[in-house]
Amino acid sequence: MTRIPAFLTLSITAILLSACAATPPGTPLASTPPAPAGLTVEPIALPDPTVNHPGQVAPRFDYVATVPVHSGDTVASLQTASGGTVVSITGTDCADTTCHAVIGLNAAAGAPPPSAHTLSTALNRSVTVDTSRDQISGGGATTARMGGMKIAWASGELQAWAGGMKIAWASGTYAPIPQNTQTWQNVRLESAQARATNLGAGTVVAVIDTGIDVDHVAFQGALTDPATWWDFYAGDAVPQEEGTLGTGGYGHGTNVAGIILQVAPRAKIMPLRVLGPDGSGDVSSIVSAINWAVARGAHVINLSLGTDTDAPAIKTALAAAASKNVLAVASVGNAARRTLTFPAQYGFDLPLMLSVASVDLTGAKSTFSNYGVQTEVVAPGENVYAPAPGNMMAAWTGTSQAAPIVSGGLALALGQTTRKHVASLPGAVSHSATNSIYDRAANWPYGGQLGSGQIDLAALMNEVVD
Repeated sequence: MTRIPAFLTLSITAILLSACAATPPGTPLASTPPAPAGLTVEPIALPDPTVNHPGQVAPRFDYVATVPVHSGDTVASLQTASGGTVVSITGTDCADTTCHAVIGLNAAAGAPPPSAHTLSTALNRSVTVDTSRDQISGGGATTARMGGMKIAWASGELQAWAGGMKIAWASGTYAPIPQNTQTWQNVRLESAQARATNLGAGTVVAVIDTGIDVDHVAFQGALTDPATWWDFYAGDAVPQEEGTLGTGGYGHGTNVAGIILQVAPRAKIMPLRVLGPDGSGDVSSIVSAINWAVARGAHVINLSLGTDTDAPAIKTALAAAASKNVLAVASVGNAARRTLTFPAQYGFDLPLMLSVASVDLTGAKSTFSNYGVQTEVVAPGENVYAPAPGNMMAAWTGTSQAAPIVSGGLALALGQTTRKHVASLPGAVSHSATNSIYDRAANWPYGGQLGSGQIDLAALMNEVVD
């Protein structure tokens, strides 16, 4: 691997992530790819959505209403009754009680926020209203950081390390990215991949994030059909990361996707951009992206993002995803507090969702990681190397990096014939985790607040794979 000369080394602390970005859906264009029958998610598209529009921002909404959809409802009827814009709808044949629409609303300057009671009356059903704009943001309590050296990527396509084209493991060293060897040894990735030899083939993981560098050589052959992509922040079909390396969330989604593919190199990534260059965005975008991912065949949704504010609209979307047997993984936040950010807090209520905290390479809770009784599992989240924009590689640190290790583990399991139903996999992750982390003196203050322990990918595969 060729290293960039020292004078080109970046020593950056980039704020990040847990944000969600801006918005979307509502008016369909002919160029918008059709959703599967019975499930329509129609993003708001600006002129010529097939072309990337750097710097463009799609329409945004101050509030978002979650509305149960009744038989006979149409986008037009919902918009007329609410006075808002339908940004996402999960179907109009609503025998399924999880059928819902997400309506974006703006209030005039100085006007009170939309009233759930008024909307419920207008629509003749119970409606919830959440604040949307910039509720999920980067920086502060939701920060992840990039630091150390930025290195030229020299490992080619990550899929090339699957199927025997290249040998990923050599005497215990992880050949594609040797810097991650101890991280992967700690979660027993080598043994897990030897047991799950399909390496995630046939599994789709939606990465709802800052977008990714869709042109990075590491991702060639590893992304879903472009018809399944969307940039909910810009309103086009190219979820390309934008920004300046070392500033805001730029590079975060590329790192997260790269971590998943190291664990499950034959899985496919569905890139969905919801965060702007500063790592911030709106509840409406995340809800729309979750619905979009479910409609287009995602098996796992990775949410390395969060907010301190309860967002029932996101919970409703995740519950609808769970009803379709779609798994979700969320990071718990990085404020070193005894509380979890949302949507990670929903993990206790949603059995197909996992909340993930971070530990260091000794198994001690990362100093920055949130914790609490709602945490379900931990994974290494410090200095995890993965692709960076511009055919580079960089390390990021945060609970945002721990979550995709778990998402990758689920994809690895789903690529095999398993003896457990998909709904049992989150429980298997917890059951197979190693609780020896609680024996460490550094973790004594966190008894019962780091979940079942550290994910053990080999034990997980042994428990679920036929």
